[in-house]
Amino acid sequence: MNSEDPLSLDRIRSVLVRLEDTILFSLIERSQFAHNPKCYAKDGIPALKEHGFDRSWLEWFLKETETFQAKARRFTSPDETPFTADLPPPIIPPLSYPKILHPNDVNVNKSILSYYVHTCIPRITHNATLAIATANRARGIKGESEFDDDGNYGSAATVDVELLQAMSKRVHYGKFVSESKFRSKPSDFIPHIVKPNRVALEALIVKPEVERALLARVRKKATLYSQELDLQGEPLIIDGDVGRDGKIGEVRKGRFRVDVDAVEQLYENFLIPLTKEVEVDYLLQRLDGLSKEDIEALRTV
Repeated sequence: MNSEDPLSLDRIRSVLVRLEDTILFSLIERSQFAHNPKCYAKDGIPALKEHGFDRSWLEWFLKETETFQAKARRFTSPDETPFTADLPPPIIPPLSYPKILHPNDVNVNKSILSYYVHTCIPRITHNATLAIATANRARGIKGESEFDDDGNYGSAATVDVELLQAMSKRVHYGKFVSESKFRSKPSDFIPHIVKPNRVALEALIVKPEVERALLARVRKKATLYSQELDLQGEPLIIDGDVGRDGKIGEVRKGRFRVDVDAVEQLYENFLIPLTKEVEVDYLLQRLDGLSKEDIEALRTV
């Protein structure tokens, strides 16, 4: 985190916009590899058991990566939420951060990991997986065996970790949004925290017009950033089908390295709703540990 006011809504918005780029480019990068389902199965890589690890290749990769990052003090920053428990302490002195967030235990990384493995990965790797199947059929491999993987376990997992951490940061940044809005007018929030009302709290922090603009921006970015270009830098185009009159149809579509609809729906159906859950869950813990006098003082702010 830098020296700017971490609770400035302009700064928060800037961070979230930059994370859009990180997430999108990671999706594009991951889409070049096949699904490689054995990387996400508990017993998919038998060699891991020889090293005393009984979970998936991705979980092992996360653990090893975050263990190193923890030693480099990554997770001492209040905007980082690791997927791995029981990480080692930093080997260099931690930085001194101002108290920004109220103490809380909101962590939805298990939900992010589950969605990523079961929904996100199969969809964004669909084309690469089909390409593997096509190549296998050409070699006479048919049936279940044609949907093999490409063997790029390390490369795919490297991108998986980067993508998961970016998604986690994006979702958990909802805590900063909630804290910023709570501090601006605590009296609006306190009645709905004392008598928990999730609907009322969500209404105080959510702006539908902002969500609509976000989805439009994400779709436009996905369209622009993932479009394939020819050697001259011009967009590659798929012409429409030939009609009965022998003419090419009017519909012309660009070629994209990632499913643009999938990117938009990742935000619309998962990242945005999960961020709202984090925002509300954080607010419901915002008064924990405060005395009645402290809470009454906040009501007057």
